[in-house]
Amino acid sequence: KETAAELRDDILFGQPDSSHLGDCPICCLPLSLDQTQFTMMSCCCKNICKGCVYADRMRHACPFCRHPVPTTKEEANKNGMKRFAANDPVAMRVIGKNHYDEGDYESAFEYYTKAAELGDIDAHHLLAVSYRKGKGVEKDEK
Repeated sequence: KETAAELRDDILFGQPDSSHLGDCPICCLPLSLDQTQFTMMSCCCKNICKGCVYADRMRHACPFCRHPVPTTKEEANKNGMKRFAANDPVAMRVIGKNHYDEGDYESAFEYYTKAAELGDIDAHHLLAVSYRKGKGVEKDEK
């Protein structure tokens, strides 16, 4: 049997499964495959683990770039457009996903394409889904 201290150490020092998402830029732990275990910050489009978000919540600022956390959806959208203007592929994918959710499949496809050209892996996946479903582009029957 393991002692309580050994079990505690396993929990504290155990590494989560890594993924294509990389590591948290604050604590350098691998981001979990479970997307509910991290948050994307709208100001810098960085994925940050929930532990680091929780630790810096009292600062009312992004733990990565120290930009104030947006309090309204309009502020978050404005931050996203700033990142889009800076050619951030993650911001382009997120804007495309918002268009897709609103039913504007053609615009979503354009944003996915731009993000994929800049190397965003998730945008490549969303492009494949668009081709498979034929939303925003001619359906690929092959």
